[in-house]
Amino acid sequence: MTSILTTRAAWYEKNGEARDVMVLGSLPLKAPGAGEVCVRLAASGVNPSDVKSRRAKPLTDPWVVPHSDGAGTIEAVGAGVSAQRVGQRVWVWNAQWQRAHGTASEFIVLPEAQAVKLPDNTDFAAGACMGIPGLTAVQAVHLAGDESLRGKKVLVTGASSAVGHYITQMVTQYGGQVIGTVGSEQKATHAKAAGAVETIFYKTEPVVERLKAFSGGRGVDVIIDMDFATASQWVTQGGLARHGQLVGYGSNVVGDIPLTFRPLLFNSIGLKFFLVYDLPFADRTWCVNRLNELLGAGQLQHTIGARFSLDQIVQAHEAVEAGQLGNVVIDL
Repeated sequence: MTSILTTRAAWYEKNGEARDVMVLGSLPLKAPGAGEVCVRLAASGVNPSDVKSRRAKPLTDPWVVPHSDGAGTIEAVGAGVSAQRVGQRVWVWNAQWQRAHGTASEFIVLPEAQAVKLPDNTDFAAGACMGIPGLTAVQAVHLAGDESLRGKKVLVTGASSAVGHYITQMVTQYGGQVIGTVGSEQKATHAKAAGAVETIFYKTEPVVERLKAFSGGRGVDVIIDMDFATASQWVTQGGLARHGQLVGYGSNVVGDIPLTFRPLLFNSIGLKFFLVYDLPFADRTWCVNRLNELLGAGQLQHTIGARFSLDQIVQAHEAVEAGQLGNVVIDL
């Protein structure tokens, strides 16, 4: 490990558009300390949150190597970590959460718990989709009820998105019936291939009317949602059944979101929210183990929509910004 003093990486030193701020070169790399591992990354996953952070999140370090997700092989371990982990294939989560050095790098050093053994049947590109898309999907479906979803009608907003695609598969496997919002015919086909029984073109169709038609007038039993600012309005307009619940993990509005309280109270609506970067230890452990079970059993479809080299990181970010169907991955 002492021979690795630098790593090739991409980074930015100020906020802005990718083509204006992204830099390629070499950065210093520390040896793994106690409880840490050094991973030689084979793939780095690019998520919408990476793009948003690069554009507007204030920097607290001189530079930021973007991306929280990745997959590769453990190259070296620090004190207290089993030497048997050297050479192990792993997927990485929260690599760039509250730290400067993410996965847009040939090597990364991080706590060993953040390098999870990757099942042999799963390639590195799919592994690089697990940290945010995979874990978000598992936690959302878990909060929605897992096995209790059998026979229930579930709206998945953004059913063709990286997260929504996994959620749709998981809900379907538990026996739920998914209706998903989509933005195009291509995305509708993608969502249905994952198990959605119906789709709603949310830009042109009356969403609440479609939800009521899908559910015999009651509203759906569960909404698993990526945009609370919009879905909250559907809830108060009757799109969610009495005693239904909304599980939310994002919103397109950053500021305050007004709610009409009376329909929530008199319909006994449940609201649950979570931030995938900040899961409690017990939840994180459960989700990681569950996700690896699904991977090992070959129960998840992966859609790698576009692949780029590290030299093409600008194009990778721009693909995410353009709404690329499927996950965007950088091969390292």
